Amino acid sequence: MQDLAALRLYFPLSAKARGTRFWHRFTAPNLASHLLAYARRLGVKQAILHHVDAGYLPGERVSHHSLEGSALRHPQCLELIDTEPTLRKFLKDHEHELHKVHAVLFRCELPLKP
Repeated sequence: MQDLAALRLYFPLSAKARGTRFWHRFTAPNLASHLLAYARRLGVKQAILHHVDAGYLPGERVSHHSLEGSALRHPQCLELIDTEPTLRKFLKDHEHELHKVHAVLFRCELPLKP
């Protein structure tokens, strides 16, 4: 079994991906949805978009999620789990879109077998 790693991407709720189709010129796709779909196509073993109740990104004020809606700067987190080379490829493929994204990559420790 290969060693697993986790990549966490933190970005604001309002972050948009670059348009790849004609209609994206009018409404750019949501960055979270775009990255999640690409992770699936790349074959990443696990991807989770975490719900954030409260938090802040560097240089921003604390934001709280409410039922009426969240601020456009409210943070969200996309977590990907796979091998380190696969996650680094994911980062390299999307480096042009990740300029406002804070990425944290760490290796996962698995329990020792007896």
